[in-house]
Amino acid sequence: MFVQVWKPPDEWSYAWLLGLFLGDGCLSQMPRTWTMRISMDAAYPDLIEQAVMATQLVAINSRVTTRNVTGSECVVVGCCWKGWPDAIPQHGPGHKHTRPIVLAPWQQEIVDRHPWPFLRGLLHSDGCRTINRFSTKLPSGRVANYEYPRWFFSNLSDDIRELFCRTCEAVGVRWTQSNPRNISVSHRDSVAKLDEFVGLKA
Repeated sequence: MFVQVWKPPDEWSYAWLLGLFLGDGCLSQMPRTWTMRISMDAAYPDLIEQAVMATQLVAINSRVTTRNVTGSECVVVGCCWKGWPDAIPQHGPGHKHTRPIVLAPWQQEIVDRHPWPFLRGLLHSDGCRTINRFSTKLPSGRVANYEYPRWFFSNLSDDIRELFCRTCEAVGVRWTQSNPRNISVSHRDSVAKLDEFVGLKA
């Protein structure tokens, strides 16, 4: 049972950070506090900076750090704060796809009010935008080449994929399941919405 004992100072930042956390974040218990870590690609410095700012707006007065992981292109955004278990009650032992991931009612209310930053966090952690190209032979014998953009969201957790799909439906984004772990958005209007409200990683 979820009991709300904490309220986000900034709901927009919280919704985005929650999506980012569900993709690439983890919580660890320390002797006197908790640490949140989000693993991010060093190729996207603007996104890393936004993650730092969002974390700061959630964990007010706490120190947010970035650390380059030696031998990789990974940057870890970290923050020690006693309030993390209340702010993100989805923490638990093991990988997220091995345990239930259910939003607390107060979290769902925030996502309902701010669906786009939540989707943005999910897609900027476990999503990508690609160009699908294919060729087909026309009745005239000419080979025509076509291409169209699409978004993918990939996560091993059934629950997290369900959160993504349900939020897409709430904002009118059509999706299809490509395989057991991948969700595809290829409908022209839906791609346009994600392009406008989510945008590419940078």
